[in-house]
Amino acid sequence: MDQNNAPILEALKKFKHSRVVPFDVPGHKRGLGNKELTDFLGKQCLAVDVNSMKPLDNLCHPISVIKEAEQLAADAFGAGQAFFIVNGTSAAVQNMIFAVAKRGDKIILPRNVHRSVINALILCGAVPVYINPQTNARLGISLGMSVIDIEHAIKENPDAKAILINNPTYYGICSNIAKITKLAHAHGMKVLADEAHGTHFYFNDSLPISAMAAGADIAAVSLHKSGGSLTQSSMLLCKDKALEAHMRQIINLTQTTSASYLLLSSLDISRKNLSLNGAELFDGVITMANYARDEINAIGDYYAFSRELIDGDSVFNFDETKLSVNTLGLGLAGIEVYNLLRDEYDIQIEFGDIGNFLAYLSVGDNYKNIERLIGALAEIKRLYKHKCGEHIPSEYITPIVRMSPQDAFYSESSSVELSAAIGKICTEFVMCYPPGIPILAPGEEVTRDVVDYISYAKEKGCSLTGCEDMSVSRVRVVG
Repeated sequence: MDQNNAPILEALKKFKHSRVVPFDVPGHKRGLGNKELTDFLGKQCLAVDVNSMKPLDNLCHPISVIKEAEQLAADAFGAGQAFFIVNGTSAAVQNMIFAVAKRGDKIILPRNVHRSVINALILCGAVPVYINPQTNARLGISLGMSVIDIEHAIKENPDAKAILINNPTYYGICSNIAKITKLAHAHGMKVLADEAHGTHFYFNDSLPISAMAAGADIAAVSLHKSGGSLTQSSMLLCKDKALEAHMRQIINLTQTTSASYLLLSSLDISRKNLSLNGAELFDGVITMANYARDEINAIGDYYAFSRELIDGDSVFNFDETKLSVNTLGLGLAGIEVYNLLRDEYDIQIEFGDIGNFLAYLSVGDNYKNIERLIGALAEIKRLYKHKCGEHIPSEYITPIVRMSPQDAFYSESSSVELSAAIGKICTEFVMCYPPGIPILAPGEEVTRDVVDYISYAKEKGCSLTGCEDMSVSRVRVVG
């Protein structure tokens, strides 16, 4: 297919120059009804914030320009079918789970998944078979899925419907997705890939293998993270085009019927850019990230980690575009460095946790900003370094699962002080956001380790979310 084409973009350009009188929604009527909004966002933007109509197709039932754009995306990503998602990659992740599992079905997955995965289990009633990831003791981070652990989980749960893989994790860690996919298919199981942070894998051969290239059945791909589209725009990829009709039905259970053409056009334009220029663009991102790593490591006390972590199993590969930096050598938590960068240096990085921070590099970055980050980190070391104190050794705590997420979430519950919840079953989430990986999820026992971790994260300034109690001083438990 001709990747120079952008059907949605071209249809919107044509529409913008037409003389259609808008007696439909949205009610701002191309910006005329809300001057402040128009002044802020611009006429060019509001002129194409329009509703579905015959010349522009309909995302819920695409037959023209959206269908053509999705076919171009499938071709660019090496998929049988691509679906545009405007509810975020969280919706894409949930849709791929809904497509393969119903109440009582088992899914094998790592516990360090994004909240959206467990949300899907709450909604559809599928039962998780968690594989506790191995951890790196020095960095305190979760790694990928070991093939041996997968084999054991399959043996113990031969009736599981699917295996879900992070490709990659937030930190850039990749499992052996090709081998896991082959193993899963040999046992009649589907493979689902959360590629929220792996869009770029499809467009540069120096990066780890993509889910579609590895033979996975379905992948959720977040173009707005590393691909340059607008926030909340995503894609769902299916290896087999035969899944199209069923998947469309699943997506339409939750996808908005008022799809934003700003988001849709950004997917179309970004796909075009990546398919034509992605290899060169991501060569540049890799070079920039490696330069930043070398300079940060030269400061001392920081550890910007990379491919040296590869062990052929739980770290099968590493995404070099991820500028993940351990800060404990400074005596500072990652979240403390995150807060200093934002509050003192006007540098907004992606997230900080107990021991690390992540600076997210992609197609829009440049060396000027990289130098500013390096300079700020050097100054933080000079001004704020102190002797290393007590730190919680790992961000990952092995969960004790007592109930399925759905059963726990819908159980009769009460709110208790965090310390009084120990030994009880939680019915809600507690997580640091970002990255949105639950510390505690519905159905899991509240342990002393969990309470200590939450208290430590609060003390260090992590943004804790998911609880009914906004202060995360209380938690809902069964009973």
